[in-house]
Amino acid sequence: MKNILWILNIGVFLFLMSCKETKKVSVNSDIEFIEKIKKISDSVKVEGIVIKNLFKSQILAHHGTEYDSMMIIEKVYRPHQKLWDNCYGMIFGEENSSKFNTTKGMVEWNQTLYPENKSFFDQRAEMLINMNIDSILKKNLTRFNELVPHKTEATISILFTPMLGILFGGCENDQFCIELNYEVEDMGYIVEKAIPHELNHLAYEPLRENDPDRKTALSQTIDEGFACYFTWLFFNGQIAKHEAIENMSKTDWDWYLANEKKLYNELKPYFADESGENPLLRNDKIQLFKDAPKSLNYWLGFRIIEKYVENNGVDSWKDIYEKDVNRVLKESKYEDFINTLN
Repeated sequence: MKNILWILNIGVFLFLMSCKETKKVSVNSDIEFIEKIKKISDSVKVEGIVIKNLFKSQILAHHGTEYDSMMIIEKVYRPHQKLWDNCYGMIFGEENSSKFNTTKGMVEWNQTLYPENKSFFDQRAEMLINMNIDSILKKNLTRFNELVPHKTEATISILFTPMLGILFGGCENDQFCIELNYEVEDMGYIVEKAIPHELNHLAYEPLRENDPDRKTALSQTIDEGFACYFTWLFFNGQIAKHEAIENMSKTDWDWYLANEKKLYNELKPYFADESGENPLLRNDKIQLFKDAPKSLNYWLGFRIIEKYVENNGVDSWKDIYEKDVNRVLKESKYEDFINTLN
């Protein structure tokens, strides 16, 4: 009996020691994680473009002895108040505006959002740490400014939000964001590869003001295709062309190539459409091509830009920023190429 009790006591002792050790490892791991978060810059700025790491303070506000509401106001709300007030305060309707355009609203949802999603949010933050986010952002912003012949000003925040709807985008150049808690498979791709894509939109779109066709489906197709082509160029061709088009698969790319002539000929009548309700932009809804993969207009725009550069010289992409979209199409000789296909 004594032997049994002795064995039981040893078992209990070992169990308790194991629990203490597990707790110690967990605490140490948490401390290490927070130290890494603290080392992330509040923002990275290169020339006129600044990217703010608001998620950093959204996490740190919960790792003191109590919730730090002033950190939310001073480090999350104030640094990009235009985004919260004018963009988030508008897109989710008047009934939700006070969540974003008041300090009270910002403090309230930030108090519960991180604790309720701690595991997922920490995973996303760990991903950025492992990417060396500061280095990636600085490198990409520097290269963008070196490549693009037009100066661009933009403010982008990387953040957590209680209501998802943007993923990566915004309302104005100074009101852009990446929603870090948007549940997409490859957030790393969004953070690293999509930034050049979106920045090219911000450089290109202000120059569309005098283009008589700026509201057409062709204009949107050229715009998206140019952003995809720029992304491929940005990474020196080190990513596949299909990857530069919304991370498209090689199988999808091949489907488009096999159907290229049919696609162009049947979509051309919609180039001048300004309604937005056409199969070039909304094939997912209208289904002129039922088997077509996603990103139809992105792919077609990419091909037009690709042919433009082939016919006008390796650096001719820089001229596209200031050319009307119909001129780009004509000088690409894409239709001549289409007519050579079987």
